[in-house]
Amino acid sequence: MAMGWGRLFGGKRREALVPLYRAVAAAARSPTWYGEGGVPDTLDGRFDMVVAMLSLVLLRLEAEGDAGRAPSAYLTELFVHDMDGQLRQSGIGDIVVGKHVGRMVAALGGRLGALRQAFADGDLDEAIARNIYRGAAVLPEQQAVVRQGLIATKEGLDAQSLERLMSGTLT
Repeated sequence: MAMGWGRLFGGKRREALVPLYRAVAAAARSPTWYGEGGVPDTLDGRFDMVVAMLSLVLLRLEAEGDAGRAPSAYLTELFVHDMDGQLRQSGIGDIVVGKHVGRMVAALGGRLGALRQAFADGDLDEAIARNIYRGAAVLPEQQAVVRQGLIATKEGLDAQSLERLMSGTLT
């Protein structure tokens, strides 16, 4: 039986998800993506992997129904806060930060929908080509590394309890 959100996290709901968000970011930084997988080791490439990993976690939370709604919202808030901070740190001014963050959140929503559909269809290749490689040519074996990594991550997420996931364990 799933533990209630309030009982699990008390009054510090968003802060309770910091370990999970850190685990998402760490998974996105795995050298395998950028080496064997050929994901560009650029700001855009790293953003794409953070969004891909976050999307997989959000899909897992979505499967929890009502119990996953609040954690999904708080995890998305952490993403927004992180992206806002990254933009400010890179020198983007206050006036345009909101527009950039808005585009990033829209990208998250688009990637989430693309991965949801790709897993439902059983074919990730088009979603990977469009949302991770952004249409750039890659070797089939590189795309296979990314495909298998996403599948393995999703299977690991699906196999664990909500409580374990909330503690920051992705696999």
